[in-house]
Amino acid sequence: MTVPRKKLLLILGIPVGVVVCMAIALAFLNSSPPRAATKDALFSIDRGMNLSEISMQLQNQGFIRSAPLLEMAARVLGTQSDFKAGWYRIPARSTTLAIHDLLVHGTQKLAKVTIPEGWTAGKIARHLEALGISPAADFLAAVRSPVLLAKFRVTSSSLEGHLFPDTYFVPVPFTGAAMAELMAKTFFDNLDRIEPQWKVMDSKSVHDTIILASIVEREYRADDEAPLIASVFYNRLKRNIGLESCATLEYIITEIQKKAHPEYITLEDEKVNSPYNTYKWAGLPPGPISNPGRIALEAAFHPALTGYLYFVLRDQQAGRHFFSRDLSEHNQAKYLYLKKS
Repeated sequence: MTVPRKKLLLILGIPVGVVVCMAIALAFLNSSPPRAATKDALFSIDRGMNLSEISMQLQNQGFIRSAPLLEMAARVLGTQSDFKAGWYRIPARSTTLAIHDLLVHGTQKLAKVTIPEGWTAGKIARHLEALGISPAADFLAAVRSPVLLAKFRVTSSSLEGHLFPDTYFVPVPFTGAAMAELMAKTFFDNLDRIEPQWKVMDSKSVHDTIILASIVEREYRADDEAPLIASVFYNRLKRNIGLESCATLEYIITEIQKKAHPEYITLEDEKVNSPYNTYKWAGLPPGPISNPGRIALEAAFHPALTGYLYFVLRDQQAGRHFFSRDLSEHNQAKYLYLKKS
């Protein structure tokens, strides 16, 4: 049986067409990206991002020529669910296949950066510089960046208070802007879990609660006492009584006056003229005095319900406080416990 010429050509043309398409696709996958940059660049994958979102971001940021082609390659290789969340330093002129392998296998050296609870942006910046992650000035500029403030809808002039203390794994070097963005995003991811309703709250209430959390962070020592300390501050705010937090005076001395951390607070310190002085003025200071962690944030958003107005450290080693409802009881406690110290 003779196959008609046209039909034979059509049959033979199918595999030829497939081979041609595969060759073109392979050429695209192995070609350099459209971006003309000659330096390495950073790219991030957020948790929960799917292959389509990842490939489109790569295309939009100029790392690859074709998002659909990367998706097709990942499906053929069976790696569509293997892309790992995190930050990546992509070498200049990397091919699509090289980028695919980097994001799937995560084969790069990452630095471990641990930021403790209660650190200020200034202290974080100095730590990052000491580790060789980012210049301190770059990080502090990013913390005040109008672009990042707008991205996270922070209405104050700084991301202070919104930089989540955690352990991060980042490529080295890392830009100050990338580190600030990563810490702010982690903060709001945690805030979603701590208080799911925060987005429908009044923006001033949210801001004030974060300020209070930053004070609680610097005051509590035992985890279970954080909600009690938060309740003391809320009770004092309701009565228009000064918070009288030593932590705010320490903030003035170390962050504003740029002096060494004091061994103890003096009567002169309590008189310093600053809006952050909660001994001199009632109400909250104008902004956060530290970057609070999960425990302090939970305490500020969900304080204990008490009648306490005062607290004093009663056990230095265990970090336990004595809580009082009136000044007389507080003075007795101060005499008893401060005398022992």
